[in-house]
Amino acid sequence: MAADPLLQSLHAAVAAKPDDVVLRLHLAELLVAAGEREPALRELGKVLELDPGSAKALDLIVRLRPAEPTAEAPPALRPPAPEGDELFASLEREFRGLVPPMFVEPQVNTGEADSWEASSETVTLADVGGLADVKERLELAFLAPMRNPELRRMYRKNMRGGLLLYGPPGCGKGFIARALAGEIGASFVDVSINEVLDIYVGSSERNLHGVFVTARENAPTVLFFDELDALGMKRSQLSGNAMRTTVNQLLHELDGDAPNDDVFVLGATNHPWDVDPALTRPGRFDRSVLVLPPDLPARETIFRTHLRDRPIAGIDLRKLAAQTEDFSGADIAHVCESASERVMAEAVKTGDLRMIEMRDLEAAVREVRPSTRSWFDLARNVVTFANTDGRYDDLRGYMRKRGLL
Repeated sequence: MAADPLLQSLHAAVAAKPDDVVLRLHLAELLVAAGEREPALRELGKVLELDPGSAKALDLIVRLRPAEPTAEAPPALRPPAPEGDELFASLEREFRGLVPPMFVEPQVNTGEADSWEASSETVTLADVGGLADVKERLELAFLAPMRNPELRRMYRKNMRGGLLLYGPPGCGKGFIARALAGEIGASFVDVSINEVLDIYVGSSERNLHGVFVTARENAPTVLFFDELDALGMKRSQLSGNAMRTTVNQLLHELDGDAPNDDVFVLGATNHPWDVDPALTRPGRFDRSVLVLPPDLPARETIFRTHLRDRPIAGIDLRKLAAQTEDFSGADIAHVCESASERVMAEAVKTGDLRMIEMRDLEAAVREVRPSTRSWFDLARNVVTFANTDGRYDDLRGYMRKRGLL
């Protein structure tokens, strides 16, 4: 059947003035009269989006509803017409898939296992430049017992407990955790405080439980808590009960009834002195490793990594590494980025393209200030006045060697 010219004209008019309620109602009324149920419902849905209280639109929808009882059915057997909430529920079913919902309901994180992702890592400890002391500690704490299960059983080596990586920011603590997962072929679950803490009572604890459920279901797993001091802050420094219960939940997950076999828990923090002492007791984060700024070979490797995909010429990596003592890995990445920006800005200004050269990188080295120095200023008070149990002897030794004490 040929299309009705009037309907065609009204469709064009509505397309030109989509917010005209009267025009849409007129089009919908003609569609109802023509028996075009689906197009009529779509137009009426748009009308109700613009004017939710339109009585005429609701009346037309009722007229479009299919007759449920037969004409011969006695009145007593006919279902009553929907009213009130039942009417709106019926209308919602009619419009499902035809018009979008008027309101978007908030998505609540239930903390179930599928809320977290366990990834596979391809980097290994061989990709970590330098840091021989850190690698040796990881070998003793995790790798050697895993590679020698018979010796582990013979010496009754318990794999429970975790490792706390601490040191200045930007020195690769997260990268080391990923490399450990890649080294042992384990799943990797990366947890930050923003993913755990929630404003609703009990949600943070439920989220934390979900993290451990995911780790146990994907074992062997390296479970990595970044900024552990924010999640496991000393309870004596907490004024409210919300964070206290989160710390309590973390303690329960670490040594509660649920087994953490083949779940290797690592934490990273720039402020280990702010971590609750209960978290560093045996069976929890009972071993700590100081992750220092990269040494000379490591700095050379970091420069090579961040420059290899850039247009460079005549770069002396050893000289650059010697000029960047106390620089963190993040600082070195910033040096490479600053040098690239310098050359690009020159190309934009002059129109001449050239390679990134040593002079550009050395100029960037002079501009960037090592971010680790402020951290050592803060750590000086800790190792001088708060190292009664010898926990920071490694840090004290390093700072004395470097003349920072």
